[in-house]
Amino acid sequence: MNYKNIFRVETSEKNLFGKMSTIYNAFDRSGKKVPAKFIPKPIRKEAFDTGQCIAVTTDGGLTLVNADEFDNANIVSEDVVDNVSSVDVPEGHQEVLNFIHTSYNLKPKGLMMSELKWKYLIRSAVRSKNIMMTGPAGCGKTMAAKSVVNALDKPDFYFNLGATQDPRATLIGNTHFETEKGTYFSESEFVKAIQTPGAVILLDELSRAHPDAWNILMTVLDYGQRYLRLDEKDGQKTINVADGVTFVATANIGNEYTSTRVMDKALMDRFTIVEMDVLSEDDENSLLTYMFPNVDNTILGNVAKIASLTRSESSKDTARINSGVSTRTTVELCGLLYDGFGLQDAAEVTIYPQYDNTGGVDSERTFVKQIVQKFCDDGSSDDLFNEDEMSEAEGDAS
Repeated sequence: MNYKNIFRVETSEKNLFGKMSTIYNAFDRSGKKVPAKFIPKPIRKEAFDTGQCIAVTTDGGLTLVNADEFDNANIVSEDVVDNVSSVDVPEGHQEVLNFIHTSYNLKPKGLMMSELKWKYLIRSAVRSKNIMMTGPAGCGKTMAAKSVVNALDKPDFYFNLGATQDPRATLIGNTHFETEKGTYFSESEFVKAIQTPGAVILLDELSRAHPDAWNILMTVLDYGQRYLRLDEKDGQKTINVADGVTFVATANIGNEYTSTRVMDKALMDRFTIVEMDVLSEDDENSLLTYMFPNVDNTILGNVAKIASLTRSESSKDTARINSGVSTRTTVELCGLLYDGFGLQDAAEVTIYPQYDNTGGVDSERTFVKQIVQKFCDDGSSDDLFNEDEMSEAEGDAS
């Protein structure tokens, strides 16, 4: 049989994003390695798995042939395989695809996040995108960001921008004076972080940061610039962001977050947005059951119902409360249940302080207490919270 070329396939191991991955390499008779882009990985893998070789037919197509053809086939032209029919993918692209689309098993069970959003998050990190995790307070934004760090097994750095009082010192550094050394400049940990190739840098609570921090980060996050200027004076040193650095920010966006600032549109445009979902009642229940297997399932279900009802109420146009119970709060509450507290007592110290007590029986806190009290009395019925019963409860309270 006549072929334009023929290749055998060998494998090697490569550490890809902290995980060992099998690489399938094709070689011609002269021992020359064929660029991966000319022969799709599925064909290379199938040839290796079946003990066959890959032949290039006279019309430029690819076919699998018996291994003995490698030495015996009649090669009519030792042409470079520029004309092989294949998708021209970047070197290593298939390995990256495999990692992204098999990464869902790397997601922690305690992180309630859809498969699509997890893969989107991983893909953004693999491609060194700037990622902004958004969503309501206590929904798992920081946990998701840290899970990406663990999944990729890259160097990681954490900066809570909402807690810093001096953005310039945190992001750039400080000038110090010592008798022996005199005046000298000490670079911040952030300067070290952005010079670490492949690092994942978590910028927590970015929406609470001082605008000075945003101004400093503008050039750092801009894909066309990617540098940090240590001083605004002409000729001062600038620090370039190393290759492969990924920035992951968390932000609370919305009118209910009174301590946050309105995010600068130019800053937000520098991020890929990954929005965390508010958990459904079933998801909340699944999470609490996973985290607290020794707590009674019925009580855990009641906690999930309380959270779901408050979230549903807060989303109405005529809502009687401004916000629902967060997942962070339900986890803290269930921790108290595990430590022997009752539901009423646990709610007293975890849920009620979050709601305004102004207005007496018409206050937010009274309304939430009525919801919790229903489950303390009898939380077995799914229809406890129809409008008639809620009105009756409000009448009893008055």
